[in-house]
Order: sequence, then C-alpha cells, then structure tokens
Amino acid sequence: MSVPPIWKGHASRVYLTGSGKIAYIICRLGQSPAGEKHVFETFKAKLVEKAVLVGFRHDNRNAELESSMAELRFLATSAGAQVVGEVVQRSGPPRASHFIGKGKLAEVGTLLSEHKGNLVIFDDDLSPAQVRNLENDLEVKIIDRSILILDIFARRAKTLEAKTQVELAQMKYLYPRLTGRWLHFSKQYGGIGAKGPGETQLEVDRRLVGKRIKRLETELERIDRERNEQRKRRRDVFKIALVGYTNAGKSTLFNRLTKANVFADNRLFSTLDATTRVVYLPQAGRALLTDTIGFIRKLPAQLVASFRATLAEIADAHLLVHVVDCSLEDVGRQTGEVESSLAQMASDKIDRLVVLNKIDLVNGERRPLVSSFVAETDLVAVSALQDVGIERLVARLGYYYQRWVLRRDLNPGDNILPPT
Repeated sequence: MSVPPIWKGHASRVYLTGSGKIAYIICRLGQSPAGEKHVFETFKAKLVEKAVLVGFRHDNRNAELESSMAELRFLATSAGAQVVGEVVQRSGPPRASHFIGKGKLAEVGTLLSEHKGNLVIFDDDLSPAQVRNLENDLEVKIIDRSILILDIFARRAKTLEAKTQVELAQMKYLYPRLTGRWLHFSKQYGGIGAKGPGETQLEVDRRLVGKRIKRLETELERIDRERNEQRKRRRDVFKIALVGYTNAGKSTLFNRLTKANVFADNRLFSTLDATTRVVYLPQAGRALLTDTIGFIRKLPAQLVASFRATLAEIADAHLLVHVVDCSLEDVGRQTGEVESSLAQMASDKIDRLVVLNKIDLVNGERRPLVSSFVAETDLVAVSALQDVGIERLVARLGYYYQRWVLRRDLNPGDNILPPT
C-alpha cells in the first residue's frame, strides 16, 4: 500500500489489518503526540467505508424486503461501514450481467458520487461475473451479504476453534470465485518452486487455497473428535441448548441462569463459540446449559458446514430453549428462520421450549397480544436483562429435566402434560 503525500515523512510504517477496516500508524521517534494523533485521525478518516446498500424484491414480498434491508443495514454498521444510501429493485427478474437493471445501476452510481462512497453491498449473493461487471462500471468495491457476514464472523472470532471455522468458510467461499480475479496476469512461468511450466497465477492461487482448505478441514476433524469425547463424558447429564436468532438475548439469558460472565452485547453474532456451564434446577438436579451461535437469514452455507462442531452441541441436547426477541415486529419471520434451520440440522424432533425474551420492551397495543399468545401456548415470557420471569423459566426447565429422567429410567414412551 502506498503512503499518501500527506503522511510521507510522518510515518515510518503504514499497514492494514486483514479486513482492511482499521489502520495503524507507527510514527518516527520524536514525532509529537499531537502530530501523531493528527496523522492517525486523518488516515482513519480516509479509510472509512461509505456504503450504498442494494436490495431486490422477490415475488412482491414487500414486508420481507423491508425487514431484510433493515437487517443488512445493521450488518453493515456492525462491520464498521457508514451507510450513505439505499437502492431497491422492485420489478423484473435479476439481471445476469449486473443483477440489477441499468436504471438502478445509474442510481447507485449517483449516490456513490454524491456521498463519495467507496463500497456497494448487495443483499443477495452475486456471481463472480456480476461482481466483476459491477466493479468495472462503478469502480468501487462490490460485496454481497455472504461476504459481509463472513467478515463480521472473522471480526468476532476469538478462540482458535472459531477462527479455524471462519477461515475455512471464507476459503470455501473464495475458491470458486478466484476465476477472473487474475486476468491481468497473462505471463506464464515455471522453474524451481513452481508446479511446472505453463502455470498461471490463477492456478497457483487455486492450488494454495485448496491446500489451505485441506489443512483447515484436518484441524476441524481433530476438533470434532475432541468435542465427541467431551459429549461422551456428558452422556448421563441433562443437556439444554439455547438457540435463536442472533441478538435475541441468548447470552444475557445464559449469564442470568448460570451466573457466568459470557460476553453479551446489543450486536450481531456476539457469540461464536459454544459455551457450556452447570446450572442447578430446584427439585430436579444438575444440568448443563450451552449458549450457541445465533442464526440469521441467508446464513452462508459455508459457515453452517464449518461450524458443524459447534452446531453439534444443538443436536446432542435433550432440550432446546428457543429464545425469541418478542419486541420485534417481524418476530414471526425470525422464529420461522430458526425453526427451518433446526429442521435442516435434524434437530426438530428434540423437545422445545420457546422463551419470549425482552418482554419489558413490549408495551402499548402489543402487550395484550403477546400476553394472550403466552397464555394459549407452552411458552415462557421473560426479560433476561431485567430479571423478569426467570423463576418461572427455571421451574419449566425443571419439568423438562424430570420428563427426561422418566423417559430414561422408567418408560421411554411416557408422555407428561406440560405444567400449569
């Protein structure tokens, strides 16, 4: 990366993190603190990514489009981008060349010029050819929703397991999209250290990425074996897994039930690792509670495959506690997304307890509706943050514990009515 003239003579080294979002400057010795701060702030301002979001209405589903765009906006800001505009294609099928029509493409270009934007984020997955055509016409970076989610996962990953899982997903997403990225390399080379005469830069990169994928898969297989051994040791213990849409409050509820200190924040994908703690249920016994990764609409298939070790904790549970943010308008859609994902994981047959979280944020006309919903179904309404309804939830967990004991020790086919 070249150093702009404004920083020449001020910085001895300028480099970027892998995601390209944060810059660090190491100034020469003797540079005044004020000057150092000025250089850093100027450089940081230059790196702010001003994004235009692009959505597409499928099958006249306006409500779903609005919800998806709001979620894309949250994803973009979570990744550090500044959203400066939005463009939505509401008619016609996706175009093979640019995904959107010429008119909407011109609108995107106008917004980029007006706000000095340098990034366009599409809510749908793009083909490599579409990305290349868009970048050629708009002359800015083009990414889609999958790349955005993968970037956020990479930022949130802290443990070796999470980093390995995310990197594998990124590599698998990148591999088929390498085609066309190296068209400017027309020269072929061979010799010592190369695969052989006539190998292009594209072939080298694909071979290196392929090798990296193999190494990561081997590492994840080792992690899988360790997880399996851990699950074998927990075979005779009642296991509960918290599942739900991202940012539904699972980690906050986990901390409330276990007195743990797992990181919880009002942001997407705060939890990437499955964390397990002991929880004691009154009049029942000792159980294991696991906080799992959150689901989201259009979750990249590569991530689901890479996080199989983490998601296996869900399939191994005796009870799934589906945490729902009942303060949202599209609570039904998010619930459906989670249930659909659980069905794909063959976890839809496990006992389920639905917990309506953030009940303290439901007021006005919606509170009677939610209250009647709870009264007519086997649900529990709580506020994990305000410690509301937790005793009732613990009692319900104790019921499912006793149900598990009866199934295990007395009659596997026994059916017990839910407690009143």
